[in-house]
Amino acid sequence: MTAKAEHYDVIRKPIITEKATMASENGAVVFEVAIDANKPQIKEAVETLFGVKVKAVNTTITKGKTKRFRGMAGKRKDVKKAYVTLEEGNTIDVTTGL
Repeated sequence: MTAKAEHYDVIRKPIITEKATMASENGAVVFEVAIDANKPQIKEAVETLFGVKVKAVNTTITKGKTKRFRGMAGKRKDVKKAYVTLEEGNTIDVTTGL
């Protein structure tokens, strides 16, 4: 497996919500990442894939909701988000895709 493929395993997809848009005004980008990824792995993956300098990485784990489907109880998966703050002058346009 190549190094680039490993980076795509760490970073799943960008998250585009109202809160993520507000964070982008302060130079941060929000990504859904692998649940077992740690901050140094996320930083390395973003710097390699997008060619930018990362200032800080903050992570949060959102627990999956319990939902009912056809009368059966089920559970959505837990999701880990990474708020990646970029150095001054660096930007990532998440609307263009990877």
